[in-house]
Amino acid sequence: MEDISYVDVGDGPVSLFVHGVGTSSYLWRNVIAAFRDERRCVAIDLPLHGGSAPRDDLSIPALAEAVEELCEGLGLAEVDLVANDTGGAVAQVFAVRHRERLRTLTLTNCDVHTNTPPEAFKPTVDLAARGELAPLTALVLDQPELLAQTAYGEGYERIDDPAALVEAYLRPIFAKPDGGRAFERLLTSIDAKDMIAIEPQLTVLTVPTLLVWGTGDAFFDVSWARWLRDTIPGVKEIVEIEGGRLFFPDDRADELVPHLRRFWAQP
Repeated sequence: MEDISYVDVGDGPVSLFVHGVGTSSYLWRNVIAAFRDERRCVAIDLPLHGGSAPRDDLSIPALAEAVEELCEGLGLAEVDLVANDTGGAVAQVFAVRHRERLRTLTLTNCDVHTNTPPEAFKPTVDLAARGELAPLTALVLDQPELLAQTAYGEGYERIDDPAALVEAYLRPIFAKPDGGRAFERLLTSIDAKDMIAIEPQLTVLTVPTLLVWGTGDAFFDVSWARWLRDTIPGVKEIVEIEGGRLFFPDDRADELVPHLRRFWAQP
C-alpha cells in the first residue's frame, strides 16, 4: 500500500471514508473534524487521486481492492464505512467481498446498479473516451472560477472557494505523469456491468446499512436509494437531505454528522 495516500486522525472506533471520481479525502474534512475527538477517522485517496499513485487497473473492483489493501496495511479489523459518489460503488463491491471488515455501511448519493455512470455524467465520460476531457479540465487549473461550469457546479450547492477545490481535487491528478490521460482512463473504466454483477450478493448483505441521500442531486435521484433499500436486507432507513446535492457530505456536513453519530451508537 506504499502507493496509497490517506488521512488517519483520532483514536477509537474506526470510521473509513471513501470519496468518488475527481475528488479526494479532502471531501470528508468537515465530517472528520466533527468526529476526530471521538473516533479514529481514516479517509483514503483512491488510486490517482490526492497523494495516491495511478494504477493500470482503475475499474470499480480494482478500486475496492485498494480499499482492502489499506485496511490490511493499517490493521483495520472492523470499520464503519462511509462512501459518496463513485466511492459508493466501490463500497458496495468492498462490502460484498469483505463483509467481515464491516461493522456498518453508510452510503450517500452514489452509483447504483445500472445508473453507473449516471446518465447526466455520460457526456463527460464521452469526452474522456474521445481524449478531449483532459485538455478541457487542465484549463480549470489556472482558472478556478471555471469550476462552477463543470460537473462540480452541479455537485455542489455552492462553491465558496473554487481555488481550494482545484488544489485538493484536480491539481494532484494532473500533476502526476500522464495524470490527465489516466483520469480519462478512470472515467471510461466505470462500468455498470460491475454493479449488476454484485446484485445477487447485495440481496443477502445483512451489514447494518444507512442511506443518507440528498434530494437535489442531478446525478443520483433518490429513487436509487429506494432501490438499495429494496435490495439490501441490512438497510435500516433512508434519511433524505432536502435539496442536498451530490457533494452534500462536504458542503452540508453538519447535516450528515448527527445521522452518522446516531447510527453508529445503535447496538
